[in-house]
Amino acid sequence: MNHSSSKAGAPREPDSPPYQVVLAETDWGSLQTAFGNGECLPELLARLLEPDPKVQVTALSELSELVCHQNSIYEATPLVAMYVAGILAHPAAMVLRPYRNVPIRASLLNWLAGTAYDASDEIVDRTEQYFPGFLTDDSPLGVFRELRPMLYRAVAPFLQDSHEDVREAAGLAALILAEHPALAQHRDHLAVHARRILDTSSDDPNRRVAWKALEAWGHDVTDIEPFQEEPWDCGPHSDGRSNLEPPF
Repeated sequence: MNHSSSKAGAPREPDSPPYQVVLAETDWGSLQTAFGNGECLPELLARLLEPDPKVQVTALSELSELVCHQNSIYEATPLVAMYVAGILAHPAAMVLRPYRNVPIRASLLNWLAGTAYDASDEIVDRTEQYFPGFLTDDSPLGVFRELRPMLYRAVAPFLQDSHEDVREAAGLAALILAEHPALAQHRDHLAVHARRILDTSSDDPNRRVAWKALEAWGHDVTDIEPFQEEPWDCGPHSDGRSNLEPPF
């Protein structure tokens, strides 16, 4: 049964705080990363706004190692995600990556999608089989999952972006974030974007996410060949992680 129809008067998702506020008002040194505290994060985050796309992509790759290492969510990850969401509309996000002619915005959106996947219901359910009760409201994973409506609101404007790669990355991120119950009213609308990913994407992990979203939301997917289950560590990280290394 599809229970995702829009409701009049549905609460509005909160806006992400300005990226400048996140950067300035966060005690980064008190937050855990994969390799110690996060005192180096302000400099890395600032580099995402440099005019040189190689600097931007290298910074995003380094951030991934610090706050997403081994597909995990650390104390610093939710704040970094808020910052990345906050700069999606920044002019620096429109800088084109060399050799690919793709805006950096697509890389930022794919990073958000990959990180959201690491905190998704699918991954949580798998992990709970081995570590029952590991997810708590105050854990970094729980904090990140509660940010999903805020992150969704930052991603949604790019669902109709003029650039195909940005549209697909935004659609992918939105589909994963929309698992949050507060975003259920958006699922019928997002089904259109899921179908578009299935019809046009050449990325199998992205197509698998779209197929599973439609199936979970009660849409008829009998006309689509089912996707085989992927390995434990496989997710929509095609641009946000694995392809962030030189030569870019």
